[in-house]
Amino acid sequence: QVQLVESGGGLVQPGGSLRLSCTGSGILFRLYIMGWYRQAPGKQRELVARVGTGGIADYGDSVKGRFTISRDNGKNTVYLQLNSLNAEDTAVYYCNALITTPLRDFWGQGTPVTVSS
Repeated sequence: QVQLVESGGGLVQPGGSLRLSCTGSGILFRLYIMGWYRQAPGKQRELVARVGTGGIADYGDSVKGRFTISRDNGKNTVYLQLNSLNAEDTAVYYCNALITTPLRDFWGQGTPVTVSS
């Protein structure tokens, strides 16, 4: 049974930081491209960050320079460090695991991040 479980979301003040975690089970974690996406109310889900099987990361334009994605294959976990948060970062953040052979992916349930003073 495939499962991705996110944690670490919550309420934070503008300028603050959070660290999100996503732990996978039921998959060979090291073979998956891991990503973080977010969705705010009334908006499309957007890419936040991805890290490939070789450790190469890419980021959405809105978070580049502020967020950092990393993975620990030994723990079956991908992290997202969110720094310099602002109100526009408020969203539910979702973990995604993607494999290309075969082509399939999985989603976590999401963890909400609220940036407010």
